[in-house]
Parts: sequence; structure tokens; C-alpha cells
Amino acid sequence: MNFKMQDKQNQLIERISDTHLIVGVDIAQQLHVARAVNYRGIVVGDSLTFENNEEGFVKLLNWIQDLKRLKKLDSTIVGMEPTGHYWINLSKWLYSQSIEVVTVNPHLVKRNKENRDNTQSKSDKKDALVIADMVKNGYYSFIRPSSESFEKLRVLMSNRDVIVKRLVMAINQINRWVDVVFPELRQVFKDVSCKGAIATLRLFPTPDEISPMTSLDIITGWKTVMKRQPGLKKAQLLIKSAKSSVGNRQALDAYKFHLEQLLEEYDLAVKQLERVEQQVREVLYKIPFAQKLLMMKGISEISLAGILGEAGDLSGFSHGNSLLRHAGLHLAEASSGKWKGQIVLSKRGRSRLRRFLYLATMSLVMNNPEFKAIHSYNVKVKNIKKMKSIMKLIGKLARIFVGIARRNESYRPDKVQVLIPLAA
Repeated sequence: MNFKMQDKQNQLIERISDTHLIVGVDIAQQLHVARAVNYRGIVVGDSLTFENNEEGFVKLLNWIQDLKRLKKLDSTIVGMEPTGHYWINLSKWLYSQSIEVVTVNPHLVKRNKENRDNTQSKSDKKDALVIADMVKNGYYSFIRPSSESFEKLRVLMSNRDVIVKRLVMAINQINRWVDVVFPELRQVFKDVSCKGAIATLRLFPTPDEISPMTSLDIITGWKTVMKRQPGLKKAQLLIKSAKSSVGNRQALDAYKFHLEQLLEEYDLAVKQLERVEQQVREVLYKIPFAQKLLMMKGISEISLAGILGEAGDLSGFSHGNSLLRHAGLHLAEASSGKWKGQIVLSKRGRSRLRRFLYLATMSLVMNNPEFKAIHSYNVKVKNIKKMKSIMKLIGKLARIFVGIARRNESYRPDKVQVLIPLAA
């Protein structure tokens, strides 16, 4: 099925009738500003500044009702920028009052700010009016309400991202500590964050502590914190490396104190990561079509949770291309006259959704026989560049996901293999 952006734009404009009061709200942390226009763009009433609390929301509702009564209008549509997290409570409150809420792209608001007065000036009142004009002209997107499970996934995966960043920071700091105090530890353990290296750093982190010890002492120490320990050769190599270490020997007490804190941060991040991923799995398996999506070899629980958390219910998308547009993976072209620019990804969408779609596709290319065969066919037979093939497969994955969710059917490898003519 082919979708034309112009058709969608026309439909969005046609939804705005002469009975609509179009309200634009400039979102802020504490004080929001609202302006209203009619379907022709004529300003209706004065601006309204209201607080980000229930009293302010009621003030906005009364203001809207007064303007509708004054101008004899029947319907209301409220547009706002999805600025940070400040817009969420207002949009949900208005939705509970049966008022339609839509969002506009902040980038387009910036581009359209000169339409009204042909100046580059900027203010909250002007931004609210620009937003109302954009809604009137059809430059808005619907808010897709998500159920409890999808909302939980979004919050949990956002929390997971923060924990992973903290974990990576702690590992990087531990690597730096090793480089300064005991660089030879890398000759024993290639990965400083592996269990053996972490256990060594907990028990005897400096070369001065290891040098007088015997191999038996090292192994005995490892047994106190590990179920499966490195062998005798590792212990002997550790002692040999410590004796010839060129690491820093000054301020070792301060360095050891710093390492203790780094290991505490590392332990906390690891523990929190395990807990949040367990929560993610519990929520994921409550979604009806999630188990059918996981039947695809190569799709991990975390990748799927990231996609569903950002996209919501996939059955609500009309086509896989809609999911790609939601992620900002649709194509954008710049051309003029005889000059034709390069076609690139727009990246006007959810960056986290793009990331998880890419990671899921890379995993499929490595582990899924069907996707591996398609990628090989694209690269070797059709001479497509590897990254371009990956992008095409992301589109295919999006269409498969939306199809499975909409039809509630299982993944069928034979349907994928049909698309590889003469691949053998």
C-alpha cells in the first residue's frame, strides 16, 4: 500500500472546520501561555497565561469555553509542543475533559515564527500563536494514547538507559584507575570489567599487595568472592605482572579509596540493571502479540521492549512505513532545478526508537537465517552497500512487526524467503 504525504496533509486540514476554536499553548515549566484563532487564522480573544497545576488548567478550560460561547463555536482542538515532560500532564488533563489535543514539531515552530509579523522576534505569546496557526494549516500530529503496559515499558526503558549510562561511566573510571595504578592487570584479564578482574580489584588492587603473595593465596582469595575462579596460571601471571608493574606508587591510600567508591557505583548499577530488566520482562509478556514477535530468531526481549515502549501499540499503525516515520527513518530529499541533492534519513522522530530498530535489525542479520540471507543477497547479488541494506531491512522489520501486531498472527519465515529470487 502506497502512502502520499500530501494526502495526509489534506486530511489534517479538512478536519479543521469553521466551527473549530484552535488553541495554541506554549509550554513551560511553571507558566504556560495560550492563544486562540479560528479556522481562517483570525485571532480570537486575548492571550492567557496560566500555571502548571489544576487551578491553571481549570482557568484554561473556562477561557476556552468563554471564547467558544462568544464566537458561537462548537469544537476545540489544542496544539502544543512536546517540550520535555512539561506538556504531558496538561495534555492528559485536557484529554480527560474530552478536548482534542495534538502536538506540533518544535523545529517547525522555529521555522514558522516569522509568518505572522515578518520579524525574528520571539516571545511566549508569539510562539503560542504560531502553534495555533500550524494546527490550522494541518501541521500537527495526533497523540497516540497508550495502555498501561506500554506506558510502563516506556518508563522502565528510559530508566534502564540512565542506569546503563551510569554503569558505562563506572566501568570507564575503573579502566582509568587500572591504567594509572596497575596497567599490567590487562595482561592477565583482557576485560577489566570481567568477574576475575573485578574480584582482583576488590581483594588486592595494588601491585604492592600482590607481589608478596603466593598463587595459593590468590586462588584462596578468589574463592571467597567467586564460585568459578581463574586457574593457577592466571594467579602466577598476576603475581609476575605485579612484581614488574610500572604503575603509580604514590598516594595509594587515596587511589584505593577512590576504587572502593567506583566499585560501589558499579555494584549498584549492576544490581539496578538486573532489577529493571526483570520488571521489563514481566511487563513485556503481558502484551498479547509480544510473544509472537519474540518467536523471530534474533529478537531480544530488551530490543522489543525498547521498540514497544517508544512506539506503543503497533496495531495502531496503519502500515510499517508509519512506524518508520514515527522513528524518523523516512527519506528526505533536497533538489532544485537541475540540481538534485542526496537523499538522506530525516531523523525527525524518536531517536530511541531508531536506535532499538537498528539494534534489533543488526541482531537479526547476525542470527536470523531469513534476514541473513536477504542481507547477503542485497550485498553480493544486488551490489547494495551494507549500510543501505541494513536500512532496507529496518523497513522490512517495521512492516513485519506492524503486520503481526495488526493481524495477531505468528511470524512466518516462508513469507520472508519468497523475496529472495534465485538466491541459491
